[in-house]
Amino acid sequence: MPIISEHCIRFADANTMSDVAPQSIHLVVTSPPYPMIEMWDALFCQQTAIKKALHRENGPRAFELMHLQLDRVWDELYRVLVPGGIACINIGDATRTIKGEFALFPNHSRILSHMTHLGFTNLPNILWRKQTNAPNKFMGSGMMPPGAYVTLEHEYVLIFRKGGKRLFDTPAEKTNRRQSAFFWEERNQWFSDVWMDLKGTRQKTGDKQLRKRSGAYPFELAYRLISMFSVMGDTVLDPFLGTGTTLFAAAAAGRNGLGYELDKAFEPLIREGFGQAIEQGRRRIGERFDGHLQFVRDREAAGKPIKHINQAYGFPVITRQEVELMIPLPATVEEPTKNQFKVSYTAPEVSAGGKSAAIPVKYRPKKTGQLCLFE
Repeated sequence: MPIISEHCIRFADANTMSDVAPQSIHLVVTSPPYPMIEMWDALFCQQTAIKKALHRENGPRAFELMHLQLDRVWDELYRVLVPGGIACINIGDATRTIKGEFALFPNHSRILSHMTHLGFTNLPNILWRKQTNAPNKFMGSGMMPPGAYVTLEHEYVLIFRKGGKRLFDTPAEKTNRRQSAFFWEERNQWFSDVWMDLKGTRQKTGDKQLRKRSGAYPFELAYRLISMFSVMGDTVLDPFLGTGTTLFAAAAAGRNGLGYELDKAFEPLIREGFGQAIEQGRRRIGERFDGHLQFVRDREAAGKPIKHINQAYGFPVITRQEVELMIPLPATVEEPTKNQFKVSYTAPEVSAGGKSAAIPVKYRPKKTGQLCLFE
């Protein structure tokens, strides 16, 4: 039976996702507009009260009103997530001078408070060192104490669960979960609470105004979270889709995707991104296999035993939980209906004679002279 994932983009407000059934989403990966960051003022100021608060330089009032707008989306997340479903929210705090006073506006704390009030359980969060700022970018009075300010170099990935652990009851569900496993060495890297290896990303949109309205995280951040907190065939939601990174990562990982975006100007970028999603996914999967095989070589060279063998690919793995691991390769993408995409996959097959499936190698796309939007 062929493996297919489906991805839908809806250009609508995620405040009311009335067309999404309750308990139908398995994972949320998103990054909302950041309150009190000036690049997002125009979006938030569509609400008159927020515009007035900023005009009157009432920072605390504007901060709270902006978050009340986001709260409506967080309310919807609680409704649409399955029991045990996970929500990952990438957010940065803001610094801003209001009435001559420089202050921090703690976006992560305000979101965390509302999410736990809704009933979500806050799991250990991740600090992502974004590396778009540096301490030598002086804030305040340079080298003169005590008026110099700490430079924000990190963002948060807040992680919430709806209720207790998600249950996998049927034999098919349990098998799919085992096949959706990740490598032992990936687990050691991914499940650290500080990510130092990811850099911020800039989309090559060719549109300065559009780029200003995009706060996209890198593909790897979304791909990693989707691999960590969902299984193949799950549905991943991004209520602030932007350029579409979450859906491209879901497609690469064999998950379904649903995205909401208010600005239709992103539509051609999302469509172009889906055209590149196959190469992007195959490249990332090839890197995972290359990384694992190098890990095996290094471990064997150090004389450390590896006790288990993966059933599909025939290579050594550290734990019994990796024995059934398999990673389908994205093969084709089509758009049968506008803004509805289907991705097909090739799954690893063990031959009748017991010969292991081919191991995907690091994917090197042909040089076309075209830039990839979503590196």
